[in-house]
Amino acid sequence: MKTLTKEESSDGTEKGGTEMFFKKYGDIVVGIFFMALSAVMMVMAQMLPKSKVMEVGPEFMPMVIGVITFALAAALTFLSIKNFKMHNAEIKADDIEDCDYKRVLESVILMLVYVFMMKPVGFILSTLVFLFCQMMVLSPDDERGKKQAILLAVIDVVFTLVVFFLFRYGFKIVLPAGIFSINL
Repeated sequence: MKTLTKEESSDGTEKGGTEMFFKKYGDIVVGIFFMALSAVMMVMAQMLPKSKVMEVGPEFMPMVIGVITFALAAALTFLSIKNFKMHNAEIKADDIEDCDYKRVLESVILMLVYVFMMKPVGFILSTLVFLFCQMMVLSPDDERGKKQAILLAVIDVVFTLVVFFLFRYGFKIVLPAGIFSINL
């Protein structure tokens, strides 16, 4: 089994330094990034105005998501460092997995658009569009057909409405209405 000493892939072509860096340290970098992001999210959630009507205010869900994200990112970072120390040998060509950077980039762009469109467009419409697009991005290329799109659209509508009604009537939290003022 051939080991990689430089930036050389299993097919003999050279790999860029950035790609090799992320192959070795990617999980550590991602874990640290998400720990920082979740810490900022928790601090920003505390700055939201407190609810005068309900016990559960607008800071509740961002705090829950922030705590869960921080815990998962810390676990990822810890396990990656532990695994890296255990396997500090050279990366073997067979161990390198190809990452689909295009899908990752598309997912990040979709999330950013979703976050910025939530308030002006509203929860229901922005979530319907985001979830459908995200599921299409993440579905395997060979399964993207009319039948799969219909199934994903049904899942999208059901999930969005369940979440909307859970927040509206279960948690009594009003989600952004946006351009449509739907009083369900």
